Amino acid sequence: MAKTKKLSKDTRNKIVDLHQAGKTESAIGKQLGLKKSTVGAIIRKWKTYNTTDNLPRSGAPHKISPRGVKMITRTVSKNPRTTRGDLVNDLQRAGTKVTKPTISNTLRRQGLKSCSARRVPLLKPVHVQARLKFAREHLDDPEEDWENVIWSDETKIELVNAELHPKNTIPTVKHGSGNIMLWGCFSAKGPGRLIRVKERMNGAMYREILRENLLPSARALKMKRGWVFQHDNDPKHTARETKEWLRKKHFKVLEWPSQSPDLKPIENLWRELKVRVAQQQPQNITALEEICMEEWAKIPATVCENLVKTYRKRLTSVIVNKGYITKYESVIFWIFFLLISSVIVEVYL
Repeated sequence: MAKTKKLSKDTRNKIVDLHQAGKTESAIGKQLGLKKSTVGAIIRKWKTYNTTDNLPRSGAPHKISPRGVKMITRTVSKNPRTTRGDLVNDLQRAGTKVTKPTISNTLRRQGLKSCSARRVPLLKPVHVQARLKFAREHLDDPEEDWENVIWSDETKIELVNAELHPKNTIPTVKHGSGNIMLWGCFSAKGPGRLIRVKERMNGAMYREILRENLLPSARALKMKRGWVFQHDNDPKHTARETKEWLRKKHFKVLEWPSQSPDLKPIENLWRELKVRVAQQQPQNITALEEICMEEWAKIPATVCENLVKTYRKRLTSVIVNKGYITKYESVIFWIFFLLISSVIVEVYL
């Protein structure tokens, strides 16, 4: 039943009296200066419950008005780093006093999911200097050099718990949780191979992954002679045995500054993959793996090409920031993802 405008009891009773006298809803509305829909709602309530009194609600009324809900939702959409404390203060200035749990519950009903912001790497002076050195040494490298690099990395992809999705009409239904670890690579020509790492990775396993996937990726991507391999300074990557294996295979390896995820364009590709996977809403680990593989293969080569074409901007940002974290870090450590299918799932702190 539609909600009715709050009217005095005398007005509601007068509506019923006029209805019983044979007047139409339109006529009653004109006589009392009310909308026809309001008159109709009062009459339907009277017919159903034999009263025009306000009926008790099924639960406690929401503490935040619809206007307040729109305000805080808009605030979070514009600035996902907004804290619950900020929203409490905003509402208090608007005349509404609420608690942080109330903020959480309200945003959750709007399809908003909270999470903690990922921390940026701790940069010691040695890291800052190494980043500056790398950026300055490579700033004037021609674009063709970056096009001849195979970028690689590992990432973890979570199975999203969809219990709060609006399509779920039964709140108690859950879709599980978990994650998978992936290794992948790409170049300016497109995505290379992507594989799931099913066991805890160690140096031997990492070398096996490279043995089975790196050279085939280079061939599939039609890399030019003298192509360069990039991986970060994870201990598995820098282990003596791994370095020796790469040397024996005559692979050129890009010397990499530690604590520099903002210099890895593959981080942006991981984000692209995670957005695509989230849109598909996999329900279990098996589906998650299948969708990851399918969506990775669908990533256009133009996306990879653009990431490499703009690489000089990353180096410039490091120099401008004197070796410290750049704007690309905030992009890489994203704190929200978009579900285009039917709902925007945003995050707040």
